[in-house]
Amino acid sequence: MKDGAKRKERVGVVMSAKAAKTLVVQVERRAPHPKYGKLVRSAKKYYVHDEGGQAREGDVVRIEECRPMSRLKRWRLVSVVTRSAAGVDVGERGGADVREGRV
Repeated sequence: MKDGAKRKERVGVVMSAKAAKTLVVQVERRAPHPKYGKLVRSAKKYYVHDEGGQAREGDVVRIEECRPMSRLKRWRLVSVVTRSAAGVDVGERGGADVREGRV
């Protein structure tokens, strides 16, 4: 890595932790609509390397950019920000209730 260069970091919710050492993390971002100005939510899924198997579905995690680990994995787990309750279903909103503290 070049001097002074920072790696990109994101915070998202673990959607799937079924594969060995791999997580699927959904990161939601909010940006104003170019014409109307209303905040619009958009989400993107990232494949994340989890060496220790620390995270599980529903957890809020911090990930950072890294070298390619496989065909799809280009991110690695930095830390688990918030643990999910044992049986919480992630649901269709991608765990937004967990992030907003409405569990």
